[in-house]
Amino acid sequence: MAVKKVRMSAEGYKKMEQELEYLITVKRAEVAQKLKEARAFGDLSENAEYDEAKNEQGILEAKIQEMEMTIANAIVVDESELSSDEVEVGSTVTLKDLELEEEMTLQIVGSTEADPENNKISEDAPIGIAVLKKKVGDVVEVEAPIGTIRMEILGIGVN
Repeated sequence: MAVKKVRMSAEGYKKMEQELEYLITVKRAEVAQKLKEARAFGDLSENAEYDEAKNEQGILEAKIQEMEMTIANAIVVDESELSSDEVEVGSTVTLKDLELEEEMTLQIVGSTEADPENNKISEDAPIGIAVLKKKVGDVVEVEAPIGTIRMEILGIGVN
């Protein structure tokens, strides 16, 4: 199985490392304590608390493993090397919806950092795919559930 390289900002990488450290040092200990307490209830064959703690442990370990794999295969985008000539992961792009005449500003981020509520759009999302490698003045078409949206790139910034 080929391992997918994931692009992310230095900020996103650091955030993921901190979350992983928390899961390993704090959450693992909490789950281990729950298991210990559940074992004290006796017969494990009919012990719902034990089953729940084992399930939680399995989910936690899977998440830790996934995060370790992501960090090991991360390509950290050097924001000092970003250009304002072309949209890249890490770029902040100002778009104008040509039909609604509305403007929006989005940051294009790696898939692990996507946060649409905070205008961070994944490079793998329809808008991200449409604007990558484009320049100011380009008009792009974004396939959306409501149909095709035409947008013009008004500006490209770097953070």
